[in-house]
Amino acid sequence: MELFIRDGNIYYEIIGSGRPVVMIHGWGCDSYMSKGSLEPVFESMATPWQRIYFDMPGMGKSPAQNWITGSDDMQAVILELLDAIIPGQHFLIAGKSYGGYLARGILRARPAQVNGLLLICPSVESDYARRDVPPHEPQEVDQAFLDSLAPADREELTENNVIHTRRVWERFKDEVLPGLRAADQDFLANCLGRNTPYGEDLNRIDKPYPQPVLMLMGRQDAAVGFRDHWKILEQYPHASFVVLDKAGHNLEIEQDVLFTALVKEWLERAA
Repeated sequence: MELFIRDGNIYYEIIGSGRPVVMIHGWGCDSYMSKGSLEPVFESMATPWQRIYFDMPGMGKSPAQNWITGSDDMQAVILELLDAIIPGQHFLIAGKSYGGYLARGILRARPAQVNGLLLICPSVESDYARRDVPPHEPQEVDQAFLDSLAPADREELTENNVIHTRRVWERFKDEVLPGLRAADQDFLANCLGRNTPYGEDLNRIDKPYPQPVLMLMGRQDAAVGFRDHWKILEQYPHASFVVLDKAGHNLEIEQDVLFTALVKEWLERAA
C-alpha cells in the first residue's frame, strides 16, 4: 500500500490484527530488513499483533523527498504516516540502527502513545567520530565459501557482519542487500545526511520511560558499538540490556535464535 505524504508516496504494509507494532528499518535499507527477522517472532506468538512496516523516503519503494534534510524532517514524515493509518492509537515501536535513533525520537514526541520500545543495534551517538566502537574482528569465517562469492557480494557481506558463512549470507542477501543496493545514495548523502543528529539532544529527557524496553547490541558491532548505549540505560528503568557475543551490526541474522527468544520475551512483557 502507499500513502501520499508531503511530496511523495510512502510504501507501507500492515500484517495481522491486534495491538500495533511499528517497525523502522536502518539507514539505506528497506522494510524487509525488519520483516525478515521479526515476522518469524510474531508468527510464533499466541497474542495477536498488528505489524506495520514501511520504507522511509529515499529507501526501498518510497521515492526520495528532497525537502527532508535531517532526522527531524524524517520523524515528521513517520508521524504523519502513523497519524493516518493508526490515528490516536497506542503502539509499540521497534527500530534497527538509524531506525532505533528515530524510534527514540518518536518516543520523545509521543511518550503517552508508545507502550514499548525495541532497539536493535541502535545508533546512540550520531557523530561517527565520537562513537566508542570495537574493532571489526570476524568471529567465524568459511574462507572457501567467501572465495566463491563475487567480489562485490563478498565486500557487502564482510563489511558489517562478523560471521561469514553461507547461512548468514543467504539471509543477508535476501533481507538486507536488496535495500542497500536500491537506496537513493544521493538523497542519503546530500539531503537526509545534512542534519542527521536531531536539533535537540535526544539523550536529554524529562523523565524515565516506564514501559518495557529491550536493547540488543552486538559485542563485535563496529558500526554503532555497545558502550555508548550504557549511558542511556537509566532512561529505561524496565529495560533488558543485552550484548550478544559473535554478533556484529546484523545480530538478528547472526544470532537469530537468541534474537527470536529475546524479542518474544519483550513482546510478552508488553502484552
